[in-house]
Amino acid sequence: MKLYPHQQEALDRTSGLNRVAYYLDMGLGKTFVGSEKAASFPENIIVICQKSKVQDWVEHFRQYYQMGVFDLTNKRQMEEFTCTVGRFVGVINYDLIFHRPYFQRISDFTLILDESSIIQNEKTKRSKFILKMNPRNVILLSGTPTAGRYEKLWSQLHLLGWGISKDLFYKQYVEMEWVEDRDSGFRIPRVAGYKNVDRLKKKLADHGAVFMKSEDVFDLPQQTIIPIHTKPTKEYREFMRNSLITINEREYVGDTILSKRIYARMLCSHLNRKRVADFKDLVQSTEDRLIVFYNFNDELYTMQAALAELERPFSLINGNGEDLTAYEEHSDSITFVQYQAGARGKNLQKANKIIYFSLTDSSELFEQSKKRIHRIGQERPCFYYLMICTGTVEEDILHTLEMRKDYTDELFKAYQTQSHI
Repeated sequence: MKLYPHQQEALDRTSGLNRVAYYLDMGLGKTFVGSEKAASFPENIIVICQKSKVQDWVEHFRQYYQMGVFDLTNKRQMEEFTCTVGRFVGVINYDLIFHRPYFQRISDFTLILDESSIIQNEKTKRSKFILKMNPRNVILLSGTPTAGRYEKLWSQLHLLGWGISKDLFYKQYVEMEWVEDRDSGFRIPRVAGYKNVDRLKKKLADHGAVFMKSEDVFDLPQQTIIPIHTKPTKEYREFMRNSLITINEREYVGDTILSKRIYARMLCSHLNRKRVADFKDLVQSTEDRLIVFYNFNDELYTMQAALAELERPFSLINGNGEDLTAYEEHSDSITFVQYQAGARGKNLQKANKIIYFSLTDSSELFEQSKKRIHRIGQERPCFYYLMICTGTVEEDILHTLEMRKDYTDELFKAYQTQSHI
């Protein structure tokens, strides 16, 4: 297999290490780097990935390597896998792995974790299970390993062989502050920032972590963020005062922190008539392909109803499935993408414009979503239209997303000079 120079560089940096992390930006081919590293070891390979990526990994190994490949989400293939002698690859998804105790009984294999940030919460069942597995070699792959929060690195560092305790990690690298909880009145700890970042960068390098960003490797087009501001409605202000409002005979009750936040976000998006009108105007201003990211199903229904008279073809990626026919066949198509279903792993670079009808709370999903169009093969400048309701929860969300991106960029920046550390 012929690799790009940056892919070979990643392998060269980790030569001689059997526990590595390839934190390569989306589009840099971390699948190829990870599989080549795995193929350099004599042990069998187990890949854990998202359900939507299982077949991609199966086909990748079948196409490029001379070894048996098993889809372990298939019961029959799982049974064959446990009885097979020789060198082989097994691919399984995160939500299924902890239902297979077999994988904690075996040892001396190579473990690939695709999108390894998925195990950042070490308390979930899947993370606990994976952290108790006994691989000889470990390969972590992710384009967004921290989601801008260094404390989320700990479980991945554990797999890399850095035996630092979580308490000591926080003490050495995380700045904490005590703030008053608005509901209980008690003072609670909160992450305020990070410290000793240069030391953290060196420790990551020492334990086999390689960071690369697309713009440092390829000459990708310019990216431009364009805010589209909307004023909050009187309904939003009333709800924030009273935690209760009725709209179109539906009652919205913000009786918990979570419910109030969710309904506040809805009052900024599809329940804000000016937002919907601005969205329609924005769509009508271009005949180019558009990608539209959203959170809630009601947002999708509202957008589709608002655009019905335009008679433009729609494609869709959400929790119910995926249909990209219009995206592939029509240059004026509109592709609606729900964050959880399509922010990762999709190639949508036929478009160069994304509209964010509403923002996600996840900095990882937000950064990944931008990479759907800004990736290898994109030749046009990329434009991101952020629909923001001023003076509302949306501005708070945007500030958090920007702050966490700064922290993530700091880690990636270090590895431009990693070889000199």
